[in-house]
Amino acid sequence: MAAKYAFLFPGQGAQTPGMIKDVAEAFPAAKKVLDDISQIAGTDVPKLLWDSDAETLSRSDNSQLAITAASLAICAALKEKGIVPTAAMGFSLGEFPALHIAGVLSFEDVIKVVLDRGRIMQAVCEKIAAENEGHAPGMSAILGLPPEKVAEIAASIPDAYAANLNSSVQTVISGTEAALEKAEAAAKEAGARRAVRLKVAGPFHSPLMQRAADEFEKAIAGVTFNNPTIKLFSNVTGKEEASGENAKKSAVLHLTHPVRWTDEEDVLAALIKADGGEWKLYEPGPGQVLSGLWAKTAYAESLKCVPVNSAEAINGLQA
Repeated sequence: MAAKYAFLFPGQGAQTPGMIKDVAEAFPAAKKVLDDISQIAGTDVPKLLWDSDAETLSRSDNSQLAITAASLAICAALKEKGIVPTAAMGFSLGEFPALHIAGVLSFEDVIKVVLDRGRIMQAVCEKIAAENEGHAPGMSAILGLPPEKVAEIAASIPDAYAANLNSSVQTVISGTEAALEKAEAAAKEAGARRAVRLKVAGPFHSPLMQRAADEFEKAIAGVTFNNPTIKLFSNVTGKEEASGENAKKSAVLHLTHPVRWTDEEDVLAALIKADGGEWKLYEPGPGQVLSGLWAKTAYAESLKCVPVNSAEAINGLQA
């Protein structure tokens, strides 16, 4: 019986200067994807990926396009080897390449949607920073506490929100500067090993991003979201998503609601167990954050998630 594949797409923060250059050089299909995206976006995507410095790539209006392009180019290379997914999910921004791979968004639409999302988020974050005179809201990773405890702490502090439920021992909170300071102190008092302030432009996946959600909803109003053609999972619900209409609503809610990644991992693992066949998990995109999070689950003992972000890694895979 042939193996089935689940693709886990990384989110913002995974970008690195020079990413997937070797993939584009080794696989013509990958280079064509980058060139096609350049035409749609009106920008030189290979130059963005390979010639930008880390600071340039960190901007939401650059990183979201760059990561999406890298992920879709890798998918094209995998397809050349006969590797196509039966299931897909993505972390935050990564949900958008997942939406395309699952047939929800067309190739052209996913690029346009990601461009709008990155532009809107960057503009709103700049407004937030200007309004707070250097004390802009942001995010902090709490390490060593279960997500339920971190969510409880955040709920007890005004303007603090559990934003990314990454693993059983890592949860990211969003909030104002004052709220983050209080939440970090409370988490350490509750036994957290560390609280790490993240270098991000804003308080993502929290109600503090409502302005961005309002603008993004208008931007995608005329975009068609089809029903998925493969298994697809939602950050917003933490469950399988079978409706294009609901996926469109979630794309907006995504900006103000937490990423329920641990729930998605559980649902994917249950699907694999119920299927009973051979499965392989790949992380097609820059970095290996999601592979690392999967490695911390109980499921990793029987099934690893493998980062796929180089020509060497792709050439080493067998369909």
